[in-house]
Amino acid sequence: MSVAPGWYLDPADPDTRRYWDGEGWLGAPIPAEATPPEGPPEPEPEPEPEPAARPDEPGPSAGRPGAGAGQHAPSGAGTPPPRYGPSPGSPHPGIAGGPPPGAPHPGPAGGPPPGAPYPTWPGHQPEPRPHGLPLAGLGARLAARLIDIAVVLVLNVVVNFWFVWQYIQQMSPPIAELWRRIVDQDTTTEPLPAAGDQAGGLQIAILLIATALWMAYEVPSMASRGQTFGKRVMGLQVLPVNAVAPLGFGRALRRWNTLGLPTLLWFCCVGFLLQLIDSLSPLFDRPLRQALHDKRAQTVVVQLPRTPVPNDRPAPPGDTP
Repeated sequence: MSVAPGWYLDPADPDTRRYWDGEGWLGAPIPAEATPPEGPPEPEPEPEPEPAARPDEPGPSAGRPGAGAGQHAPSGAGTPPPRYGPSPGSPHPGIAGGPPPGAPHPGPAGGPPPGAPYPTWPGHQPEPRPHGLPLAGLGARLAARLIDIAVVLVLNVVVNFWFVWQYIQQMSPPIAELWRRIVDQDTTTEPLPAAGDQAGGLQIAILLIATALWMAYEVPSMASRGQTFGKRVMGLQVLPVNAVAPLGFGRALRRWNTLGLPTLLWFCCVGFLLQLIDSLSPLFDRPLRQALHDKRAQTVVVQLPRTPVPNDRPAPPGDTP
């Protein structure tokens, strides 16, 4: 929106009028009650610069009475007298006291125009440090989980071996017939032989034992120390978000069952899919990189500082630096 050129009350001094040319004020002000001329005022003459003083001549204030302290220097010596004209850095030339009513309000000199988005802080936000410790890296967490899976697998081989062997025996008739048809390229549509009567019960027993072994391995150690064997190897620890304290059995159980209980659904592949989603969730969580089981228990995985090994060996003979 622009204001038509004309004589308007000066916002800086309402007792005077000045001429607005559509972009800035022109000329000297006139009294508000005076009749303004038809057009714009005549341009003011440029002030004549004073001649430069020679080195052998005294300055403008030397030898002049009354030019001491408390007296202002002449307008020509020092800063030039104020005049209405374009000023460097001003978005509207000749503005003194602001534009007339209705004119667009200029922004601050050198700053963004009104309504522009505020500039954001450059760079990335620093990562949080829960309880003064850095967050555990995703690679270290994956390595610790693989170590724990290997330990639980060894426990299952020891405890669950007999049940797994019996299950294989119950499932051998349909598996053997399917393999024969693949090798012989038999395209018969006859149904495969049924599995043994105990196959279903053995499958449930195997999954229950595997889940119980995992819980017995992970929950007590997480409740007391916040670490499994794999996390101790990788230097990781699980802490509550709101305090530096042991997890306790209840919190450790809540954290585990979100990831461990879907093992009971492995027979239909749904359990494995849920565990895969839970394991990949730290990749997309910000800022604490919490998995779904961490969010349920309100825990966070941190990297413990590496304690330097003390060097107790005696110094070699000779001069020490």
